[in-house]
Amino acid sequence: MTGVVLGLLFGTGLFLIWWSFWPREVDPERQSEPPALIRRLRDDLVQAGYPTITPRTLLVGCSVAFTLVFLFVYAVVGVPAIAFCFAVMAAWGPYALVRMRARARRNRLRDLWPDAVDNITSAVRAGMSLPEAVSQLGHRGPEELRPAFQAFAQDYRITGRFHDCLDRLKERLSDPIADRLIESLRIAREVGGSDLGRLLRTLSVFLREDSRTRAELETRQSWTVNAARLAVAAPWIVLAMLSTRPESVQAYSSATGAIVLLVGAAITMVAYWLMIRIGRLPEDERVLR
Repeated sequence: MTGVVLGLLFGTGLFLIWWSFWPREVDPERQSEPPALIRRLRDDLVQAGYPTITPRTLLVGCSVAFTLVFLFVYAVVGVPAIAFCFAVMAAWGPYALVRMRARARRNRLRDLWPDAVDNITSAVRAGMSLPEAVSQLGHRGPEELRPAFQAFAQDYRITGRFHDCLDRLKERLSDPIADRLIESLRIAREVGGSDLGRLLRTLSVFLREDSRTRAELETRQSWTVNAARLAVAAPWIVLAMLSTRPESVQAYSSATGAIVLLVGAAITMVAYWLMIRIGRLPEDERVLR
């Protein structure tokens, strides 16, 4: 038996050495472009205030939460189906927290961007260069936006490369409105002209109208989202209360009970997704990354 294992290891090593002499050709664009899920998670982490956490770290955290909750609930209740359902909820928790914080920060920044655009417009009209007008937002702009623009000012002082600094600013902000503003500034830097002030004023007016309209719609549709969350949480709260009595959950120990519970969980997730999809306003996507 030992000889077979050693032979397999030796053969695997020879195969890997032979394989290393034939490197695969990788498309540079495909290699540099992460999957859509990873890009979305990365943007959400930055917007939620966790720029140092990578998407893979978040996914690992979700997996760890699933495992720990499954083992704990199974040890307490003794029913695998119930433990699996609560473990799925625990695994979804970190991702849902990041999405919630990212959405809340986008809503706050949506009200701040018109002031930032007006600040840049005033600086340009006062005779500042475009890099100086952007850099001064690190001291005079809205409080929540200052760290990103302070980092931009430091980058520009070190490198003097306006376009590269704008790219890094886009990554720090990871905001669709910031992408529009930055690309407008990039075009103005490249082609010049006297229409920059008019462009920035138009952008400011558009952002204010969009923010006001979205705030009114979110106020009206918030009851739909809250009703969906209450409808989803209610049966699982009841199940958690029933799980404190072992005789109440024995029905879910059988195969039929497990199927009923899993089908109910699937129906709950689909219904919640539909209600949220119908009731929530569409989010801006980063088409100018």
